This record gives sequence, structure tokens and C-alpha cells, in this order.
Amino acid sequence: MRDKIHLKIAVAEHPHTSAIRDGSIPIEGVEPEIITVKPQIGAFRRMVRDVEFDVCEIAPTTYIIARAYGAPFVALPIFVVRRFHHAGLLVRPDAGIKVPKDLEGKKVGVRAYSVTTGVWTRQVLIDEFGVDNSKITWMVDDEEHVTQLKLPDNVIHAPEGRSLAEMIADGELSAGFAAAAGIGRTGAPTGGWKEVAADYPDLFPNAWELEKDYYNRTGIYPMHGTIVVKDSVLAEHPWVARSLYDAFKRAKDEWLARLNADGPTNDTERKYDKLREIVGADPLPYGIEENRATIEALEQTAFKQGLTPKRMSMDDLFVDPARVAERI
Repeated sequence: MRDKIHLKIAVAEHPHTSAIRDGSIPIEGVEPEIITVKPQIGAFRRMVRDVEFDVCEIAPTTYIIARAYGAPFVALPIFVVRRFHHAGLLVRPDAGIKVPKDLEGKKVGVRAYSVTTGVWTRQVLIDEFGVDNSKITWMVDDEEHVTQLKLPDNVIHAPEGRSLAEMIADGELSAGFAAAAGIGRTGAPTGGWKEVAADYPDLFPNAWELEKDYYNRTGIYPMHGTIVVKDSVLAEHPWVARSLYDAFKRAKDEWLARLNADGPTNDTERKYDKLREIVGADPLPYGIEENRATIEALEQTAFKQGLTPKRMSMDDLFVDPARVAERI
């Protein structure tokens, strides 16, 4: 029997990861040191900039960009956060934006160009509605996680001291993401932003119906949290990929069984229970084949949006836990 190896693991608290975090589901062969970073976005930066953890939950777009620039860690097909992205892009009612193509020639606010919410929404705009992304000026007010990223010419930073919420309120921006722009779904300010009088409608008021159709036609189910592992860990201990995958899957499956038996008990569970109306019984599918259409769509759109310097293959991006020993 092999000795256990010590791994620093930075994974957020989710109903389907709590059993990993509290140790009630062990990771075979691993003595985990669970690192809590609040919010988890802080762990994203620490991982891509300093490779601080052995295992980390990271935004998938941030990961794909980092990997394209040579990051020494690789993803497992474990996706701990999912949602669709037709909802949440709010528009000023006086901006003349009635359909997605009307965004062309406009300025739109997003926290950072590489933030996964923005990337997935742009994928919808580009691939579903024929929007020319290069004709939209994207206004950002935060730094990108991956410092090597060269932003396209149509991405500019907000003026010093100006928030995106203030800029959309003052008419300097025509649209913005609800979370990134600091405004609520009805235009009400959130998080202490300046008072906003206008009521900002969603670009897609029928988002739920569009998301159902989108998934049924494409099989794309956008992911957020992705688990990555240091290359050096897998080079020395290739079995770790399978151990991690099995533990995370068991934690998710046991959570799902409780959800089926008892129903949702918190907002996260209610979200995933509702998503099952679109995606079926398992709202958090793991595995490469189960997620191939989604992974390929994100890789492709990241390149289209000028986020990666080259195309990336599935083998470049993901380790199949069942085959890892053959690849090391």
C-alpha cells in the first residue's frame, strides 16, 4: 500500500464538494490540506500567477488562457459550477438595443474581458445571433487573471475612478452585465453603487426558453468551476487524477441522492434542481465525453474572442482519469 501524499487543495464550499472539504469522503492515497479562499476568485489568481496550490478550483476560461500560455497545471473533467448565460446582460432602454446585433457599435461593460460569464455570453451572441464581437467596445474595470493575456483592440479600461455602474447610469455605456456592472436585474444599485433611476431590461427577457432551445440543439451546458492539478504532481503520481475524480464524483453522487430524496434546502440546490428541467437528472455531469460539446465550444470561442494565442486540443486541456497512466 502506497504512502499518502500531501496535497494543498483550494476548492470552494459547494453542497456537492462539502464532503471532500470536511474529509467525510476521502481521496484515495491523498492527505489533503484544504485551503479556503473567499471569494474563490482569489484562488484563481494565486494559481495562475504563482501556482500556489497542488489542486485548485478555477474558472475554465482563466484556465484555458493560462494553459495556452504554458501554465504548468492541467484540468480534470470535474465541473463544480454550471449555469446558462442568456440572462444577465442588461441594456439601457434608451440605447436602441432591441436585438443582439444592435450591440454592434455600442460600449458594453464587463468586469474583465476574460471573465467566464462574459465569454459564455459572447459565445451566444456570436454563434447564435451572428454578432460581430469586434464591433462592440468592451469596457472593463478590473485586471485579467492571466498577466500574459494581450487584450484585443476593442477592449478598453474604464477611466480612473469611474465604475461601470456609474458609467451605465450616466449613459456612457449602453449595456452591462448585472453582476459586473454592480446593478440588480431591475436596475436597482447593489453593493453600494450610486443610485440608478432607470429600469434596465434584460437583452433576452425570455432567457429561460432560449436556454432550453440552445441546450437541446447544441448540447452545450456552460461550466464555471473546473478542477486543475499541477503537472508535477501527475508526473510523479499519475494515479492522483483517478483518486481526485472518484472522490469528487462520489461526493456529487451522494449529494444528488440527498437532493432526490429530500428536495433542495438552499439557494444553490434550488438553482440546480431548476436546471434539471433543461439538462436532465444530473445537473453537474463530470467526464470528458459527457461534456465534449461544452469544452469544445468554450475552447473555440476563447480563440474567436482573441483570448488565446492558439487553438487547443482536448488532450492539451484535459486529462482523462481513466487513461492518465498511459499519458504520463
